Amino acid sequence: MRQHLLLGAAIGALLATAGQAAAEEADSTAAAGADAEVSELVVYGQGETRQVQAIKPQEIEQAAPGTSPIKLVEKLPGVNFQSSDPFGAYEWSTRISIRGFNQNQLGFTLDGVPLGDMSYGAFNGLHISRAISNEDIGGVELAQGAGTLETASTSNLGGTLKFLSRDPSHEMGGQVQVTGGSSNTWRGYVRFETGDLPTGGRAYISYTDQNADKWKGEGKQKQKQIDFKFVQPIGSATLTGFYDWSRRRENDYQDLSKGMISRLGYDWDNITGDWAKAVAVAETYLANPAGDCSTNAYPSPIQCVDDAYYNASGLRNDDLWALTLDAPFGDNFKASATVYGHTNDGQGTWYTPYVPSPNYGVAGATTDNAPISVRTTEYSIDRTGLVANADWTLGAHTISFGGWYEDNDFNQYRRYYGLDLASPKGNLSFFSNPFYTQWGYAFNTKTAQGYIQDLWEVNDALKVNFGFKAVRVKSTSDTVVAVSPQINGSITSEDSFLPQVGVNYRFAEGQEFFADYAENMRAFGAAHTGLSPFATTQDGFNAIVGKLQPESSKTIEAGWRFRFAQVQGVLAAYYVKFDDRLIGTSAGSGIVGNPTILANAGSVTSKGFEAAATWRFADAWSLFGSYAYNDSQYDDDIVDSTGAVTQHISGKTVVDAPKHLANAELAFDQDGWFAKLSAHYTSKRFYTYTNDQSVGGVVTADLSAGYRFDGEGWMKGLEVQANVTNLFDKKYVSTLGSNGFGYSGDAQTLQAAAPRQVFVTVRKAF
Repeated sequence: MRQHLLLGAAIGALLATAGQAAAEEADSTAAAGADAEVSELVVYGQGETRQVQAIKPQEIEQAAPGTSPIKLVEKLPGVNFQSSDPFGAYEWSTRISIRGFNQNQLGFTLDGVPLGDMSYGAFNGLHISRAISNEDIGGVELAQGAGTLETASTSNLGGTLKFLSRDPSHEMGGQVQVTGGSSNTWRGYVRFETGDLPTGGRAYISYTDQNADKWKGEGKQKQKQIDFKFVQPIGSATLTGFYDWSRRRENDYQDLSKGMISRLGYDWDNITGDWAKAVAVAETYLANPAGDCSTNAYPSPIQCVDDAYYNASGLRNDDLWALTLDAPFGDNFKASATVYGHTNDGQGTWYTPYVPSPNYGVAGATTDNAPISVRTTEYSIDRTGLVANADWTLGAHTISFGGWYEDNDFNQYRRYYGLDLASPKGNLSFFSNPFYTQWGYAFNTKTAQGYIQDLWEVNDALKVNFGFKAVRVKSTSDTVVAVSPQINGSITSEDSFLPQVGVNYRFAEGQEFFADYAENMRAFGAAHTGLSPFATTQDGFNAIVGKLQPESSKTIEAGWRFRFAQVQGVLAAYYVKFDDRLIGTSAGSGIVGNPTILANAGSVTSKGFEAAATWRFADAWSLFGSYAYNDSQYDDDIVDSTGAVTQHISGKTVVDAPKHLANAELAFDQDGWFAKLSAHYTSKRFYTYTNDQSVGGVVTADLSAGYRFDGEGWMKGLEVQANVTNLFDKKYVSTLGSNGFGYSGDAQTLQAAAPRQVFVTVRKAF
């Protein structure tokens, strides 16, 4: 609590300073010079009609190399980010929520190309950590409430993150970078810049190779990436293209429950490396499944078969490309068109003690005879699309219009592979030749979206925008292989009028008021896993088609942006009505993958306020602070087809939606030396819909420091940097809902945060 008060005091001091600065800025002459005096790493969206902030490249550079760009926005107001690895890149655990909306209710793009909802095993995109190396990110823009109408997303109910790749340099050169540190982490990065070519174009290509041990247990988390980008002028037009190649391999951490943490500790993990113990656990369970967690005598300290598995992993191969043509047509009309493609092959592996290999117990068998098999969920994505936008200036009006179309084929299979009792196979390579395929489905999703908007600059101080978008998403499932269940059919999500209106009024130099209203819809997912209408049986699917409604939201927000000689920031408040929220539950352990039962949980009401400010109190020093209060509650109980209440959740707080989030950051930069100390507070969070299970609030801190050499020869462009994550080595639960959320009771759906980790980076630009 004392740490919470300290953070609140720091943020309060920033806002008090803003008020004092307002009093001191009586004459507009002093205020007019503010722009030249304040240059910060957070951009507060001056001129926007929505709540929006952006992170500059310098902020990205000071993070530990390999850090997910999503993690960088956790200091912005309203953002709850959690992960069980120090980089925020381990996809099974990475979670971001904004104003009570979770990750699959947000929108994500890279240079305008849709990344889907970035859920684990996503059917319509990929995680930003696989889409591009963080060294090649040129900026991140966050809209907490409503993204722009042209955003290519059908999941942006509660916010949008736009990632931008860096442009190639006009000068020939490059960069070499090496990082080493805790958990045997090694990361190498090299980039070559062509500079301006005889054609007038320029390009770069980069290669990244990262290899690290898990911070607990045995296993690796590694990735290789290649990024290529070019910019080529063609007359008055510009052709831009990129190609990003990624190969990611990561061993999983074990999911925990509060009971397991109390009994086994935060450092408990899978028993990779102890094959004999894993075999003993599986044999004990198979001999008496009914005695699990009660009469079965497992090797100590294991009490239940799900306490630990031998191993699990995620394997992903991705190729992402795009070509964009920007062209003016006269002085008042400009247009752009982006064609893109993405292919993915993936396997999620789990050494399951529930299903033995086919020759287990067969006399004389020497292969495929272990009491454990490897269960995989296998994915393949092949999607192509087109995004087109145009702006037509007519006096004080700018008419914007455009659209997005995508055709996405997603295939998903559940398969089993045999293991030899003598020794297990590794799981960082793709498995082949299964002994059993439980199910396989071919999904196709066709997305069409169009929009039109008018931005009216009424005068130098006032601008108003109004527009709407129309969305139609049709998803179809065809059963390829299924012992049970078969799922065949289609479901459509559509809304022909999703309006957005906003206003921005600059009432003094550096002072502006903004407000907006927006409606959005989240299309149904198309997969046999996760929160999807296809993650059930044929009877279950037939029962909900035509009755289940896509999630939708109505958002109102308003705020004040201020900018003075030393202080800039924002104060904002919001109210969101979230209708037809989907809740999914399944019986048994989450990893088993039993069919999901979907229900519309009625509506959710979210309301709150946000504050953020940066104070540059000396030439070399700055202080950043943010605070967000969010109250997100379910409005309705869960009822069955007869109207009878089955779960009482009305008035309960939305899962994984902390009421309080606060950040404070002290930064120094002078004469080559730079440093940053940041602290982050997250309040209590619930992980059941009835709020009977929760994890407490926590304050964490990170530190970065370094030196940029100045001189000629080998010292020119040389930089050394150190990063420390979880500075005070706090033990706490980071991720909630790794295996989904239940109505009540403790569940194995938590991930422990990484302990203190230290990394040192040496980079050389040339």
